[in-house]
Amino acid sequence: MQIFDSHTHLNDEAFAGKTQEYIDRAKELDVDEMAIIGSNEELNIEAIRLAQNYKPLHAVIGWHPEFVKEYNESQLINQLKLSEVVAIGEIGLDYHWPENPSHKEQQKVLIQQLDIAQQYDMPVSIHCRDAFSDMYNILKNHDMSKSGIIMHSFNGDLNWLNKFLDLGLMISYSGVVSFKNAPEVHESAKHTPLDRLLVETDAPYLAPTPYRGHQNEPGYTRFVVDAIAKYKDIGPDEVAKHTFENARKVYRID
Repeated sequence: MQIFDSHTHLNDEAFAGKTQEYIDRAKELDVDEMAIIGSNEELNIEAIRLAQNYKPLHAVIGWHPEFVKEYNESQLINQLKLSEVVAIGEIGLDYHWPENPSHKEQQKVLIQQLDIAQQYDMPVSIHCRDAFSDMYNILKNHDMSKSGIIMHSFNGDLNWLNKFLDLGLMISYSGVVSFKNAPEVHESAKHTPLDRLLVETDAPYLAPTPYRGHQNEPGYTRFVVDAIAKYKDIGPDEVAKHTFENARKVYRID
């Protein structure tokens, strides 16, 4: 079995100085490759550094909605030309926290980064929290189907799942899919086509059952695979195979 953690943060300080240890721990649970996701200047640089120094890692860089006031377009364009960078992300909208930049500011920088993704033909990783309606309308006006677009840590119901599938998105599930109190996510995972499915940890956040409440790590993608396999009533090997191939395809990794 081979598993691809399509969204993780080994560039977070929680893992500082222990990169190889966590890669080895992941390998023991059949997690062979990972996309290391940036959010701001510091985390983008660290994602690139890790991808340059560790073969199973690939860098994704961009400005998270929390950090849109720091957005540096010229830096993003220069960095995305590096061979280790496979996508732009995580970018998006986060209306959950009132202290975040205004909705208009978030939308403006999201659209700017989507425009760059279209210009340079790069896939994108989308962060969307409490903002499905605005996100849907923005993506509907940006045809990213040729470049590739990932809805990271999807937690919507079947209605939103179908809307985003109609736009051509890949749907990625985190440890939330293993939570007992997430029936809508269970149902969405069950109905996500295998050729549009991805798995992730979002480590160090959102640890899946049986480690919920603890620090997450890339190896725990295995438990996300197991949860989805249960809801789809298929074997974990099949989920792992499709999601591994899907991740390499959307990130264009040979």
